[in-house]
This record gives sequence, C-alpha cells and structure tokens, in this order.
Amino acid sequence: MSAFVGKYADELIKTAKYIATPGKGILAADESTGTIGKRLSSINVENIESNRQALRELLFTSPNALPYLSGVILFEETLYQKTSDGKPFVEVLQENNVVPGIKVDKGTVELAGTDGETTTQGFDSLGARCQQYYKAGARFAKWRAVLKIGETEPSELSIQQNAQGLARYAIICQENGLVPIVEPEVLTDGSHDIKKCAAVTETVLAAVYKALNDHHVLLEGTLLKPNMVTPGSASPKVAAEVIAEYTVTALRRTVPPAVPGIVFLSGGQSEEEATVNLNAMNKLDVLKPWTLSFSFGRALQQSTLKTWGGKKENVGKAQEAFLVRCKANSDATIGKYTGGTAAGAATESLFVSGYKY
Repeated sequence: MSAFVGKYADELIKTAKYIATPGKGILAADESTGTIGKRLSSINVENIESNRQALRELLFTSPNALPYLSGVILFEETLYQKTSDGKPFVEVLQENNVVPGIKVDKGTVELAGTDGETTTQGFDSLGARCQQYYKAGARFAKWRAVLKIGETEPSELSIQQNAQGLARYAIICQENGLVPIVEPEVLTDGSHDIKKCAAVTETVLAAVYKALNDHHVLLEGTLLKPNMVTPGSASPKVAAEVIAEYTVTALRRTVPPAVPGIVFLSGGQSEEEATVNLNAMNKLDVLKPWTLSFSFGRALQQSTLKTWGGKKENVGKAQEAFLVRCKANSDATIGKYTGGTAAGAATESLFVSGYKY
C-alpha cells in the first residue's frame, strides 16, 4: 500500500469500487468551454454560461436517468454551478448517489521532437487544485493522455512521457483524496487494421501500469478509461463481437485485477455502436476481473442535445432521450442490451479527426 495515500486509502478504494458498480457508469460532462461551444453551435445555441448551465441542468436533473449513473465528470465551471432554483449541482448529484468528478488536465500540447505527438499539461498547482475540488465535493478526477497510430507512431518517447504523466497525476490525486481515472486514449484516426490497434493498445497499457506501479499508485483506488480496440477510422468496420474479443484480450493481458473498473471512452463512435460494443464485451465468456462499463460524453448526449435544441419546452423530451441512452448503456454493462432503441441521431458517427476536449 502506498504510504502517501494512507489517510485516504479506504475512501479511495470505496469510491472507486462504488463507481464501478455493475449496471452503472459515468456521464462525461467535462467538455471545456470551447468544446461545449462546438456542441451548442451544432444546434444553433450561443456559447454563454447560462446556456452551458441549462444543458448541464437538463442532464443532472433527468428524473429517471440518474440511477443508471455512478459518477459525472464535471468541468471546473460546472463544479460550482447551481440549478435554476439555486441548488448546487454537486448536491443534486450527491442526493442521487452519483459521485461528482472533475477534469483536472489542461489539454494537450505538442511533444517536441515528434511528428505531431502530444503530451498533456496541467501539473502546475495540481495538488492545490485537487484539494479545492475535494472541498467542493469532487471525489474523483480525470486526465486524458492522447496517443496516435501512424507508420512510426506512437513513438517510445510519446508512450513513456504519457505513461509517466498519467502516473504522476494519479498519485497527486490520491494524496488529495480523489480517485484518478487514468485515460490513455489511442486515437482511431488512420487506416490501420484492428490488429495494429490491439498491439498498440497493449503496449501503451503495459507502459502505463508499469509507471503507476513505479509511482506507488494504489491501484484499488483508480479506474481505467481506455479506448475500445477498433480498426482505424479510414478502415472497413468489423462486427461488435470482433471488437469485444480484441479489446477484452488486450485488457486481460495488461490491466491488473486490483483495478476495480474499466470505463470506456466512446471515441467518436455513434451512440448505438458504443453501446453495442460494450454489450458484446460483457457477453464474452472469459474471466474479466474488473467491471466493464462506460464513461461516455458524446455517446450519451448526442440525441439529447438534438432533441433539446436549446428550447425550454423541449427539456422533458430531451431528458427522455437521455434516459434511453443511460438505460441502454446500463443494460450493456451486464450484457443485457438487446439493441433496437436507436434511431436517427443515435446512429450518427460522432468521429472528429484529432479530437480535442
């Protein structure tokens, strides 16, 4: 056990285990002000604080959807926002047994000496910020590292820098009471096949867990947020069962059983694809020592956003659309999703090349 997280160890383990409850998952509502602006502009809504607040309130006050969620990742602005009748969002979530989380990284910057590879920034005052976020009610954090597949990518430099960065972030979070979500995202951009993605994902995850170990991170008090193993965005699609097999194999080879839960990012898949792939993984008849769940942003919000359109009178309908996706993904965490609830927006690809939060 890490001596450094001693005073928080029990709480970290309990929180991570709760977030990984089968049947529940995470809503990633941590889009930066710039990114949520893109979402709002897609429905012709102005990117001002009141509109950002209205969208988050719609999600967090969806009456029947919250039982399917164990956590919500917030952006710093959202952590301190309130509902229109004055109740802090953090309290709304806590009262519904949903753990508030916080995005703590400051985005990616180019890694000098590489061909457009990146590293993640945000270490300045990270410990102090974690303390403030803990005081404000956050109990877990998120930090996204990004790796790309190319002819010679990811480079060893990029793999090591991102693994070390994730490990350093993770131990700083744990010292301040926050469960770190470790997110090494291998982007889907490219024309590579699924085998290439599987090989890269395994190499990256192996490096990440070596680094977490070297930094004395308490694995029982962490969660992993990886990409699903898929062919590149410019390659022909494969069946969900194939994605499930390659993904679970990569995880079984690299992720220690001490980790309580793996919460996938959707990585630009359509809402329906992300759900169907998660369901196929949970149906696989092999030993999976961790919960396999979701931490979706776009794949939980797309139909909701389109239905809402920024209009008060559409809030109820938009919340119904949100409930449909939450329920579908909850079913997928236990391999019981039967499909067929998706139409229109839910089947649209959400892929964005070189995606930035």
